[in-house]
Amino acid sequence: MAVKTATEKLIALQGVSKSYQQPNGQQIVILEGINLELHSGEIVALLGPSGSGKSTLMRMIAGLIPPTEGQVIYHDQPLVGLNPGVAIVFQSFALYPWLTVLENVELGLKAKGEPPDSRQKKALRMIDIIGLDGFENAYPKELSGGMRQRVGFARALAVEPELLCMDEPFSALDVLTAENLRFELLDLWLDRRIPTKAVLIVTHGIEEAVILADRIIVLGRNPGRIRADFPVTLPHYRDRKHPSFQALVDQVYKIITNPDLEEIEPPPTVSTQESKPEPKYQSLPPVRIGSIAGLVELLEDRPKTDLYRLGQELQLEVDDILPIVEAAKLINFVELEEGDISLTPIGQEFIAGGIDERKEIVRTQLLEHIRLVQQIYRLLQAKRNQRIPEELVLDILETHVSPEEAQKQLKTAIDWGRYTEIYSYDEPSGQIFLDHQAIEEEQLAAS
Repeated sequence: MAVKTATEKLIALQGVSKSYQQPNGQQIVILEGINLELHSGEIVALLGPSGSGKSTLMRMIAGLIPPTEGQVIYHDQPLVGLNPGVAIVFQSFALYPWLTVLENVELGLKAKGEPPDSRQKKALRMIDIIGLDGFENAYPKELSGGMRQRVGFARALAVEPELLCMDEPFSALDVLTAENLRFELLDLWLDRRIPTKAVLIVTHGIEEAVILADRIIVLGRNPGRIRADFPVTLPHYRDRKHPSFQALVDQVYKIITNPDLEEIEPPPTVSTQESKPEPKYQSLPPVRIGSIAGLVELLEDRPKTDLYRLGQELQLEVDDILPIVEAAKLINFVELEEGDISLTPIGQEFIAGGIDERKEIVRTQLLEHIRLVQQIYRLLQAKRNQRIPEELVLDILETHVSPEEAQKQLKTAIDWGRYTEIYSYDEPSGQIFLDHQAIEEEQLAAS
């Protein structure tokens, strides 16, 4: 997918500097001589070493702090006070623990003087878009880290900012949650489902910048100044293994790690046909098939059930019930719509089946919808002895997730595959293998 075309100039910084005076009268200069324009239709990543003034620059754009010299221009007018077109998502979740999800999301709208009915409508719409429907009445303590940050995104987007500023928004999350949320935000941006015209993200992550941004700005330090400002022409979604991606990552790394580098080469240009979309790696919730079956059975006589109320009824925390729901959704047993959960026809077929029929239904769904199970099965079929070491699967997984998460994902895939007799596992040797009796029965049934 091609990047959006930058058009309207939203904000300009003209000769901006920021310094602070110490008690002894000494001036500490944080930023100096910043000239910068932000346009609609672009995601801009702000990179630089610690102490280069990235967060300070973002706060001046938002009007939280004034420049010492120069001026910030918003829609061709000098900015005085808070910038009405900017909202910020912070590194920490910054939620009020005594307020519900809905009340936290409404805060920005309430501060702007939005009437109660209108602000609730806007907040609920953004909660739905950001994937929190069903949790409107939950409190922050009931949510996982990823879901708390979703509340932060929903709160910022509910005020319909022209510029969404994000100050290292994924750094407090685990690797897998951060990756999923990063791509979900990119989906919303590319599909134009969020009301913002531009995004500015402060990050330490070079790969994160190259994955998300249409333009990268690199700051130097002592004092902070713009060392590089260039577009990223790679189409979304971007393949981390593609040579053009790696070349751009290497170039940014070279700029950041060589503060005295004066001549900065322009980034490599690529054809939009060079890169293939990078598929988002599917995450398997660490739950047993028996837990999925239990959830499906609970829904047997319920056409539609509010997910949050179901959790309250079962006296389960959100973190306990949500992975089971996610797993059931992955194998197409349930569907979610505006916070309500209901059985799919396949889920109903599962309930009506006997033990062997249920196992066959789950087997079919795993081989159709679960990528890791598919990969393991195909690897086994390709091997002459139909056995593979678990290290092979872990190596594949660790190109996408952390080693710890890879272990969890493999354990879940093995549990699900063993339940349905797709493959077996010998723990002492760490070998995954095809059950020959199951293969013979499958071939017999096919004939």
